[in-house]
Amino acid sequence: MILNESSNNPNLFREVFPFPHLPKIAFDEEYLPINIPEDIWITDTTFRDGQQAREPYTVEQIEKLYKYMHKLGGPQGIIRATEFFLYNKKDREAVKNCQELGYEYPKITGWIRANVKDLELVKNTGITETGILSSLSDYHIYFKFGWTREKAINNHLNIAECCLNQEIIPRCHLEDATRSDIDKVILPFAKCLMKLSEEYGLPVKIRVCDTLGVGLPYPNVKSPRSIPKIMHLLNKEANVPSEWLEFHGHNDYHLSVVNSASAWLYGCSAVNGTLLSIGERAGNTPIEGMIFQILQLKPTLSINTRIINEIANYYKEIGYKIPDFYPLIGKNFNVTWAGIHVDGMIKHPEIYSSYDLELILNRPYKSAIGQYSGSSGVAWKINELLEIPRSEWITKDNHGIQKIVEIISFQYDEGRVTTISDSEILKLVHYHLPELWEHYNVNKKDEFDTTQQYIKEVKK
Repeated sequence: MILNESSNNPNLFREVFPFPHLPKIAFDEEYLPINIPEDIWITDTTFRDGQQAREPYTVEQIEKLYKYMHKLGGPQGIIRATEFFLYNKKDREAVKNCQELGYEYPKITGWIRANVKDLELVKNTGITETGILSSLSDYHIYFKFGWTREKAINNHLNIAECCLNQEIIPRCHLEDATRSDIDKVILPFAKCLMKLSEEYGLPVKIRVCDTLGVGLPYPNVKSPRSIPKIMHLLNKEANVPSEWLEFHGHNDYHLSVVNSASAWLYGCSAVNGTLLSIGERAGNTPIEGMIFQILQLKPTLSINTRIINEIANYYKEIGYKIPDFYPLIGKNFNVTWAGIHVDGMIKHPEIYSSYDLELILNRPYKSAIGQYSGSSGVAWKINELLEIPRSEWITKDNHGIQKIVEIISFQYDEGRVTTISDSEILKLVHYHLPELWEHYNVNKKDEFDTTQQYIKEVKK
């Protein structure tokens, strides 16, 4: 199938991308109706795009993470598919091990370059669907490949047809779609793919890739940056069914989650991401973030969100450092620092929490003691450390609490900048709240140094 779309000069959209300056946001007056597909889901690229930004996973780690994805996505296939590299022995061994588990979801798919020879790798593993790198922005066509639009389009169509000839479902990855000519390149290409699908009686899927993260979630942004507009046009003008549409985002502008959600809102069934957002440069769309988005859009879905915490713990086991302030799973995500916030949390958790952290993520509410914690923060921390039943909590008005707050405030007045450790708090409790220590802290007596030397230091 040959498509004639030639141009002697690349369209770099300089009015939108005035390199070396930041991109510009330009609007039009077009209105697009929200069109959420009846069925929406998540797909994964942890073992493909995710491995391009870290040391490669071992076969054992891939198999373990695949099992976690299966548990998190559940029998409904909320995590519908995952993709693998196929280029080396380790990748192929990981595919084989995961195939032998016999899970329906996530479906195991491949990924290949725009090279017909790579199809042999797909065929040899028994995989029935593969992603194909289909670069269609003029930045790639002219500067990376030195081709014309006509040559690029026909090359990608040829590879898609070769897949169909071997009864392999092609998933064309429109690399750098948010800097591509939507009207003259993307839509004509998509229409040709739909003709191929009709001819061969097999789905042909399209993944819209926001490769540099320049996409925007606003429907009335001018092309090519509007994710809603791209999805709407592919769905309504190129007649690509929602279930064959997928969005792949990057987080260069902190927009991967909201861009992915906007793809769902405007006709796309699938959004693609990685566990913990691990991916090139600023990372991919975090799967755990999209789990929380899909549950808000489709609240009747059944997802065991506590698996997210298990996945985070496994990443720690294999040596991955999760940023302390990372949403949902970071060490400080469930920690309240400011005394005024702590006071509200003590009175009613809903004041500073929009859902039950323990129920949804198996993460208890915690506090940390710093310069601005105040008496409420100290009281909560002591109740937390000593595991005092809520009905018996010691209050911030307690004389011993006030004394401990005084000592902590003095340390910060003298120039301390670090937080107060749990060990330090318990030592202060031992000295200033001895009855509380004796009653609740039986199992902690041998854990902390409570010598007279320390007590002398406290007195100073």
